[in-house]
Order: sequence, then structure tokens, then C-alpha cells
Amino acid sequence: MPECDRSKTWLHRDASRLAPARSVVVVAAVVAYGGVCSVHPAAAAQNERPNIVLIMTDDQGYGDVGVNGNDQIRTPHLDRFANEGTQLTRFYCSPVCAPTRASLMTGRNFYRTGVIHTSRGGAKMAGDEITIAEILRASGYATGIFGKWHLGDNYPMRPQDQGFAECLIHKSGGIGQTPDKPNSYFDSLLWRNGEKVKATGYCTDVFFDAALEFISENRERPFFVYLPTNAPHTPLEIADEYVEPYLRAGLDDTTARIYGMVANIDDNIGRLLKRLDESELRENTLVIFFGDNGPQQQRYVAGLRGRKSNVYEGGIRVPCFLQWPAQLEPGRTIDTIAAHVDLLPTLAAIAQAGLPSNVSHDGKSILPTLIGDQGNLADRILHFQCHRGLTPKMYQNCAVMTQQFKLVGNPGTFSDENFSVASESFWELYDIEADPGESNNLAASHPEVVKRLAADYEDWFRSVQAEREFTPGLIHLGNAAENPAVLSRYQDGNYRDGVPYGWTVQIEQSGRYRLTTNRGESTRAGKMFLDWQGQTRTQPVAENNSSAEFDIAAGTGVIDIWFQEDGRDRVIHTDNGTIGNVELLRLE
Repeated sequence: MPECDRSKTWLHRDASRLAPARSVVVVAAVVAYGGVCSVHPAAAAQNERPNIVLIMTDDQGYGDVGVNGNDQIRTPHLDRFANEGTQLTRFYCSPVCAPTRASLMTGRNFYRTGVIHTSRGGAKMAGDEITIAEILRASGYATGIFGKWHLGDNYPMRPQDQGFAECLIHKSGGIGQTPDKPNSYFDSLLWRNGEKVKATGYCTDVFFDAALEFISENRERPFFVYLPTNAPHTPLEIADEYVEPYLRAGLDDTTARIYGMVANIDDNIGRLLKRLDESELRENTLVIFFGDNGPQQQRYVAGLRGRKSNVYEGGIRVPCFLQWPAQLEPGRTIDTIAAHVDLLPTLAAIAQAGLPSNVSHDGKSILPTLIGDQGNLADRILHFQCHRGLTPKMYQNCAVMTQQFKLVGNPGTFSDENFSVASESFWELYDIEADPGESNNLAASHPEVVKRLAADYEDWFRSVQAEREFTPGLIHLGNAAENPAVLSRYQDGNYRDGVPYGWTVQIEQSGRYRLTTNRGESTRAGKMFLDWQGQTRTQPVAENNSSAEFDIAAGTGVIDIWFQEDGRDRVIHTDNGTIGNVELLRLE
């Protein structure tokens, strides 16, 4: 199924011609609520739009900050930030990272965007999705991303294709994952505006350094900084000086390393806030912080049940704090439900930026709630679901939530790619306001609530399915914006029952292409195979060589490319490695 025809012609690509503004909004993670598309009157009266910095950490759960009751972790800057600002105690994300990022960027449930899960063809957001970066850039903002993108490494899904003018990122779902292997959190191989660069220092420090430089360079115009760290996601690499205090306190090595990574993030957030103070940018700055999902490993979760990949509270409720000294009353706690999809409409409202009329958003602006106007926002319903495989199935690892109740369907089935729906789906019901630890299943005593929320969930599932039929975004080949292009077998290839079978692509231009495959340790002569549009062709490959040229016709479909040694069967690689990756260079 082709990508949706969602025109981006309304976007002003040359935003630099628009008049600059000088105030700042730092959004370490902005939340949204309600359908209001206006800013606080005091902000509008200043006739200065705020700048925005959005910070989101990776696998930092609700309990991974001191202010949420963790007396073992060191997060003084975040704790002070939370206590002196606004705490959103019921802010929710998807249970894994790429889905959260797609919803955050688009204000839409990730299933609508082409993203299905985190790898093996499932983390490719369609190029026609309109992101908050595109919206803000069209209205005159300088836009930059520094950290983890994880929504597609190929044109037109890269951050530079989706509204970011300055990009310093790692590829795939994490540093050290394919296609960038080998790699390390120290002196990392990164990508700046599409070109490989070798960084110096620890990755979180590097990303914050780049963000601070971007802020300094763009302080005379409104700017949007997106700072999605890859820490504290595995591998748990961090300097010993951050780990040793936790080891001395008696924590196990894994937890000590995670808490050390969080402490480093906390130090960098303190450094960022200090720089904003010194630059006199802080007062009219909205700062929000949140994590992308629950913790991967077993550790303190503030009494919540479950962790990453799970739709229990521990997997989807994350810490979220914000400040905006010029506009928001300090020291507030808000317990109204909000989610990642709310980010885009909130930021657009704050920035006084228009939204495209031909796109439906699942999120609501939280701005009325932040300024004290509750309205009817507590009546909303949120939906969550995610699991492995490219074919989402109704009732699998799902949840539907109101302010009071939460209906959980078939929990613990995230990794079950062969999940089959029983004659009656398994439901659990919890009163989250009274039972945040989800210990008392009320499904038997409240059948009317189960029936109502289950029907709502089914309507929602059909709605997200109808938009793209769960078709991942298409990799475009033959475009000058990316030539050569690398097809990553594990991250972006199609998988069926754990076995790769090529990539779904759109070849924009017919022509001569040089195909180069990663053969690993193989050196013998053989053939390069190209399977495209129902025809399989071969070209000889000499010993110690790995390239061949083919004439390839334009079109859309599944392309499969592999090398096979003479006299031997094809070797199928399924691991998270680089063998089987293919570079395509259009020659003419």
C-alpha cells in the first residue's frame, strides 16, 4: 500500500526569511491536553514567541528520579527542577521507544505513521508525516536534533528530511547497533547532517554540547532544540566516576551503571539550565523533562507494576516535569492524564504556529491545564498498544485509559509474534486513581466498564488500521538527497518468522546502480542476486570483491539483494549485525 497522500506544500521550507523573535522556551519534553490552539494572553502580549528545547531520555522510568521517591539515585538538578516547576504525575508514553518518538513528533498514534515497533522493518515513519519540527520551521524557528532519532535512517525518513535543519544523531535504535557497528558511547561514530563524524567524549555530553552551541548560534531567532538522549539505554557504558558511588552504596553493577548514566544526564541538564540563566534566556523558557518508556531492567519503579514493553503503569507512565517562569505558577502538581501525542498540539499552540488542516491529530493541547483551566480534559480516553512483528493484532498487549479506570488486554504478550485472539479476549480492569500499583483486578465486579472501554478500544484499533493498514514507511532509492543509500538488513529489512526477506522500497529513478554488500569474512567468488518486481537476476562477483552493477527499473515493491558463493547455498543472517547490509549507488 502506498504512503498516504498528505501534502506538505503548506510548509514554508525557507523559514530563515521570517522575522526572528528573541524569547526562549526550553521543552525538555512538552505535554499536551485539550484542543485549545492559543497561547496565554500574557505571552501573546509580549509579541515574542518562545524558543523550545525538548529533552527526552531513553528507558528512564518513573522511579528513576529522586523526586519520585527513589532515595538511592542522585538527580539533584531534576529534583529541584520538578519541585520548583510543574510535575505531571500521570504522563504516559508507549511501552517502547520508536513508537513513542513517532507519536511525539506527529501528535498522532504511531500506528497511523508507519511505525510498528522498534526494528526489523518496524521503525520507519512515513516520509509524508508532518512533524512538529516541520511545523515550527515553517513558522520561522531554527530547528535542531541532538541524539536519538530512531524513525528511519533513509530518505525521506531522516530528521533532515522531516524538518530539522541541524542534525547530530546516531543511527538505528542505539549507539552500537546496526548499521553503525562497531561503536561506543565514548568517542562515538555519529552523523552530522548526513555525514559521518567521529565525536570526542561521552555521547550525552557531546549531544548537550552540540545543543548548547546551537542555542548560542540561534539566540537571535526562535529555535526548537530536540534533545533525545540514548542514555540510560543499553549498552550500559559510563565513566567509572559515575558508577563507583552506587557500587559503594551496595547496588548491583547493572543498577549502578544505569543510575550513573542518569546522574550524568542530570549533570548535563543542570549545565543547560545554567547556560540559559547566564544567557538571560531562562525567564521566558518552557522547560519539560520526560522519559520515553519504563525501565528495561528490574529496579525501583515507585510501586508501579511492570516495566518496558509492558502496558502496565511501570511500562508507560514516565516522569514529566516542566518550568516556564514567566508564565506558569511554580510548585504545582497536575494529576490529569496526558500523553506523548499531546506534545505537538501544545507546542504549536505555544509557538502560535498553524497546524495543517488535512491531518488529524490524536493529541490535545495541554496549555489550558498548565495555566489552570481544567475544562473537560479529564473526560478523555488514551490508548496504548505495541508488540513485535509487522502485523499488529487486536487485543494484543493493549490498554485503554480514562482518568479513573484502565483496561488492560492480554498483558505480557509483547514478544508473542504468533499471538492469536481467543474467542474472548483476556481483560483486566483497574481503578488507577485508587490502585496505581494495579493489584486489584475489578473486571468481574465492573463488567459495564469493561464492555464500554473494550468497545472504545476496538473502534480505536480499526481507526488506526484504516489509515495505512499498518504499512511501514517506504525507503526511497535513487534520489539525490541520499546517494549512496545503505539498506540495513536487521533494522530495516522485512522479517517473517524471524527470517529477513528484503526491503520494501520505492525506486524513484530507473538507471544503473552499483550494489555493494557486506559479506563478512566471505572472500570466495560468487554471484550477486537481485530480486526485484518478480524477476531474479545475477551478476558475477570476483574473489575478494563485494560489488556488482545492475540496471534497475523505477517502481515500488520488495527488493531483495544478497551475495552467494559459487557452489554454496544462500546463507541467511538474522542477528542484529551488519552482514547482509547493502549499499546502493545510483550511477546514472
